[in-house]
Amino acid sequence: MKEKNGECVENKVYEHRVLKRMSQKELADAVGVSKQTIYVMEKNNYSPSLVLAFRIADFFDVDVNDIFSYVRGSD
Repeated sequence: MKEKNGECVENKVYEHRVLKRMSQKELADAVGVSKQTIYVMEKNNYSPSLVLAFRIADFFDVDVNDIFSYVRGSD
C-alpha cells in the first residue's frame, strides 16, 4: 500500500502460499486473520502489523525480510 510520499511495504505472501499449495483461507486460519486480509495483503493494498508480519514469516519458517520489504518513497 503506497503512502503519500511513495513509500510502501511489498510482500511475497502469494508466492510463499502457492509454493505450499495453500488456499488464502487456509493461510488466514493458520495465522489468525480473515481470508479478506490475506487477499488484500497479496494485492499489496494492506500493510500488516509487525505482529502479523512475524506470524506469517514464522508460519513459513523464513525470516520476515524474506517476505516483506520496505520500499522507500521519494524524499
